[in-house]
Amino acid sequence: MTSTAVPSVTDAELDAVFTPIYERIAVGAVDREVDRQLPYDEVAQLRAARFGALRVPAEFGGYGASVRQLFRQLIELAAAESNIPQALRVHFSFVEDQLLAGPGPVRERWLRATGEGVLVGNAITEPGVGAVDRYQTRLTRDGDRLLLNGIKYYSTGSLYADHILTAADRDGERVGVLVGAKADGVRQHDDWDGFGQRLTASGTTEFTDVVVSEEDVLGPGYGVAGPTYATAYLQLVQLAVLAGIAQRAERDAREWVSQRTRTYTHASADLPRHDPLVQQVIGRLSAAAFAARASVLAVADVLDEVLAGGAGDEKGLVAAELAAAQAQLTVIDTVLAATSQLFEVGGASVTSERLRLDRHWRNARTISVHNPAIFKARAIGDHLLNGADLPFAWSAGERKTEGGAR
Repeated sequence: MTSTAVPSVTDAELDAVFTPIYERIAVGAVDREVDRQLPYDEVAQLRAARFGALRVPAEFGGYGASVRQLFRQLIELAAAESNIPQALRVHFSFVEDQLLAGPGPVRERWLRATGEGVLVGNAITEPGVGAVDRYQTRLTRDGDRLLLNGIKYYSTGSLYADHILTAADRDGERVGVLVGAKADGVRQHDDWDGFGQRLTASGTTEFTDVVVSEEDVLGPGYGVAGPTYATAYLQLVQLAVLAGIAQRAERDAREWVSQRTRTYTHASADLPRHDPLVQQVIGRLSAAAFAARASVLAVADVLDEVLAGGAGDEKGLVAAELAAAQAQLTVIDTVLAATSQLFEVGGASVTSERLRLDRHWRNARTISVHNPAIFKARAIGDHLLNGADLPFAWSAGERKTEGGAR
């Protein structure tokens, strides 16, 4: 399937703007990893260049890029710093929602804001009981005010954002709510303790009597039943991150081998770069990066088609969800194998903490479990064999047993 979207900007024009920024961001990636230094300055550089406005139409201050062009840039950014595109994942979905909304002041307000560099983070997932039944975070009325109260986890990217898109229960209805990141009653914590993707700011967000405007209640919240483009789109951002990780892993391994003179008495050549066995590893890493990138862009083409048609065609939505799910299984296996295999190019010195090449596997392993592939594989099989519905906007938390206990 080829894209039907007609972008108002070329790949070359986008590369001219963003490639120099990616190169600067990549320089400090290892130091940030070692020091656990959140990339505030790097996000600021992207904000100044309006990276978050890639999909925003030119009339609102954006670039008017296609979905394919967006994901092409996300892969390149992930190769420089894999934490940042994951941190921006919900921002781009939020922009897409505005593009799909009918004409009106709310749509124009947010397209202009994101066109000017405003970034949106998220606070959707809840700890503990979670939101399998309903969100524990509540939006309630107090006189003429709406108040938001609750605790969220995996608030990816919100520490870098101007606004936070959260999800709440309002009298049994799931609703999306937009609040200012610095609003009274909002507390954010950088307490994400995963062994990878350490700089995504995926920690806890607390909402205590946060006043919400009626116009910032954005309709049905995440997790509402029925086909949607959003789960495929959000999944594809994670796959773009994996593709970027593979690209950087191959590059790092190649650069390390090209400068290395130390080898073994039983090696096949005097220099590692001339050793056919080492060359084979680099070739496989290159192939893995190519395959992951190609898979991401193929799904992006499907999404371009669906979104260009208004995301209202159920058959198209199912096709996009299936494509993203199939790509997930392929890309995860490919990238995890590659980021492990890269260590075969050298001896113990390749595991040096100074190099931090292990970050590629840790980051890939961490982002790969966000939507566990074992459940996705089963869902694909059930869909293809039995016509079962694919899971779209699902929720995580505790499920009740038949007797009602948890």
